[in-house]
Amino acid sequence: MITWFEFVIISLASFRLTRLLIYDKITFFIRRPFHEIIDEEFPDGTVESYLHIKGKGLRRWIGELLSCYWCTGIWSSLLLYGAYYFNLRWVEPFILILAIAGFAAIIEATIDKIINR
Repeated sequence: MITWFEFVIISLASFRLTRLLIYDKITFFIRRPFHEIIDEEFPDGTVESYLHIKGKGLRRWIGELLSCYWCTGIWSSLLLYGAYYFNLRWVEPFILILAIAGFAAIIEATIDKIINR
């Protein structure tokens, strides 16, 4: 059984890893083989972008996974907890860095909401 502190750290790390994989520009190269962003311009000049998932079979499955926050969150949590549970020492700094970044993201979003009310 893990402590509450460990639970919070792994939760924050999972939150950050999931957002990193799903949304951040820096990891677009991971999503590129599975996703295509299509821009559609309307007669009034507005442009709407939408996500097209490429391929069939495994490629499509991975594309679906990388477009779903909840799905990727499960796998991120499993990966991080598994690494922690099996005491992979090289993963601990990675988990801590992700947790700190996750907490910082929450603080930043909170401050942004307060300032931009």
